[in-house]
Amino acid sequence: MTKKILILVVLTILIGSYFLTDAHLYLNLASFKNSQAEITAFQSENPLFSGLLFFSLYVLVTGLSLPGAALMTLIGGALFGLLWGTLIVSFASTIGATLAFLVARFLFRDTVNRRFGDRLKIINQGIEKDGGFYLFSLRLIPIFPFFIINLLMGLTPIKTRMFFFISQIGMLPGTLVFVNAGTEIAKLESLSGILSPGLLISFALLGLFPLLAKKTLSLLQARRVYQGFEKPRQFDRNLVVIGAGSAGLVSAYIASAVKSEVSLIEKNRMGGDCLNTGCVPSKALLRSAKFLSHIKRSKEFGIHTATVEYEFADVMQRVQDVIEKVEPHDSTARYTELGVECLSGEARILTPWTVEVNGSILSTKSIIIATGARPLIPPIEGLDQISYLTSDNLWELRECPRRLLVLGGGPIGCELSQAFARFGAEVTQVEMLPRLLIREDPEVSERLEQQLRTEGVDLRLQHTARRFVRNGSEQHLVCEYQGDEIEIAFDQVLIAVGRKANTTDIGLQELGIELNPNQTVTVNDYLQTRFPNIYACGDVAGPYQFTHTASHQAWYAVVNALFGSVWRFKVDYSVIPWATFTEPEIARVGLNELEAREQGVEFEVTRYEIDDLDRAIADQEAHGFIKVLTVPGKDTVIGATIVGEHASDLISEYITAMRHKLGMNKILGTIHIYPTLTEANKFAAGNWKRAHTPDRLLSWLKRFHRWTRR
Repeated sequence: MTKKILILVVLTILIGSYFLTDAHLYLNLASFKNSQAEITAFQSENPLFSGLLFFSLYVLVTGLSLPGAALMTLIGGALFGLLWGTLIVSFASTIGATLAFLVARFLFRDTVNRRFGDRLKIINQGIEKDGGFYLFSLRLIPIFPFFIINLLMGLTPIKTRMFFFISQIGMLPGTLVFVNAGTEIAKLESLSGILSPGLLISFALLGLFPLLAKKTLSLLQARRVYQGFEKPRQFDRNLVVIGAGSAGLVSAYIASAVKSEVSLIEKNRMGGDCLNTGCVPSKALLRSAKFLSHIKRSKEFGIHTATVEYEFADVMQRVQDVIEKVEPHDSTARYTELGVECLSGEARILTPWTVEVNGSILSTKSIIIATGARPLIPPIEGLDQISYLTSDNLWELRECPRRLLVLGGGPIGCELSQAFARFGAEVTQVEMLPRLLIREDPEVSERLEQQLRTEGVDLRLQHTARRFVRNGSEQHLVCEYQGDEIEIAFDQVLIAVGRKANTTDIGLQELGIELNPNQTVTVNDYLQTRFPNIYACGDVAGPYQFTHTASHQAWYAVVNALFGSVWRFKVDYSVIPWATFTEPEIARVGLNELEAREQGVEFEVTRYEIDDLDRAIADQEAHGFIKVLTVPGKDTVIGATIVGEHASDLISEYITAMRHKLGMNKILGTIHIYPTLTEANKFAAGNWKRAHTPDRLLSWLKRFHRWTRR
């Protein structure tokens, strides 16, 4: 500790002296040009001493992480020429960088690792695996100031020898470009010299170097990644898309629209989960359940009695009829007509450019993995002995279970718990966390929990499923609750605890394509895997497993796959909405209060209670609220949550506002039809406006109006 304090004191004195003595004022191009003749004369008379002096000063500046290294590189070229200037600066910069690296490591690494060890674990693992290449990338492409790289690398486990040699190699091209510019600046005797070809070319190199370095790095990385694979001389198609769900269909549609040759491979049914087992069938079921709930609420609408007769099998048949009506939108016939080659079979990626399906080998320039996800089956003892339901096989039911156990408190579990309760099932919903919809604000969860209990759902929160058991013909789930074991009897169990990406048996492991801890495919900001020509989007990639985000990602994946050599686009997650289609509906975009506090984002909250809205009162749906988060003192929307009737429709106005930066004043200034539920958005904006009333201006206006009455 004494050594560290001593070093800190010495460093503080040296850095302080640099600024207190105004030494930094002399380290600029104007000062150098003013003294160039004298400096050049001294250098000519004392070449060895001047070289050692410049070398030492450069090491000191970079070792202390002082500003001015780039300027000293130019001066090095001006004084010593291209060859000697490059040699001196190259070694001085590397030695200085290594000194800064070692100081940061000695002073701060242990403290930082003790405090942030868990958070740095993944970073350190990456550095241990590919630290050399990361450092080379940062040195070659000067995105971040080098002094920051020196200090931060000192906190990682990268070896000092590797840091030195890679820094020496990685900084050399940039050093050469800057030293060359310095040699041209040395020749500058007047302003007219700025237009000299040599100086113009040097400045052009300075501007182009980051682009050239980035391109070079991409080529080096590609060569490194593709090593061991033979690239075909030509390709049969531009794109192969694996999976015909939302992400795959949109990818194939866009690819065909821009006249590329594209093949779409699906091993099951076109349309994926959304059409066949997810969004479409679930919303059809929820609509029938909602109709039943209105019958039960007939007195609220002034109707004394109302009865309904139905067979659950007919309801489930209606669900299938809805699927069949939507099916042509996603059919093989439609996509074939659009110019997509639709293939049925199991796809397997053999190399970065070849895919096998049904024994045939397809060669392609790019590949998009869009294989989606499936229900996650938790490892609960005895579950394999139970005939359980998931969102995949639920639609085969033709008889409503008398006692339905729903495992999971997320959107799927909540929607289906409410639906089956409305069909007359005795529903018990088990959730291990303290509340439902854990990603939403607590008051949102509370509203839904209250509604589900009102409709007869037996909510078992903070119940951890331990095992399934059979007692004769009876089936039970044994849960742990507050240290006690509780048995819950059921006839059917629905597993709705999440979804797992489909990443097995398609060749990913064999190619070394990395997966995230949750088993989704690891992609970069452009949706590329470790192979730049292989992309992943939709549920298989995450981070959001929604149909609309899958479509959103698909645009970026296919455009980057087809046109990435010319221009690439980073996927934009800045405005992601979602909804839970329970009653009340719950919709959100951007941050809620819970997330804003976790992220340390400052915000103001504006609320509007929908029970005051004329149309909601007329529709007998006067419940719920709108909550909008804005930047303090501004009308900029950073998040909105809506709970109530048609919340999933009402949220669209806030999605548009956030996407196009319209703000609460714009919403307030927009005409909304009366009487509609959308007026709730305007009234929420009105509440924001009242909370930001300019009191001083209104005071002056009051005086003005008093004066006009005289």
